Amino acid sequence: MKALKEWGVRFWKAEDGIGTLEMLLIIAVVLVVAVAFRKWIIAWVNRLFEKTEGDMNNTLNQTRIDNPEF
Repeated sequence: MKALKEWGVRFWKAEDGIGTLEMLLIIAVVLVVAVAFRKWIIAWVNRLFEKTEGDMNNTLNQTRIDNPEF
């Protein structure tokens, strides 16, 4: 039992790596930014998918015209 208590004390005082509080603060900031800019982010992702779909359709149409066996 004493070893477990000593491990807990060492764990609590250890300052290596990112702590839980820092990690929670980073996650909170990311979530606040995502919520604040969600409309802009959604519009950006939609434009990205539309452009990708258009490029893909153009590529497929050119491939079918150039190589009718495809």
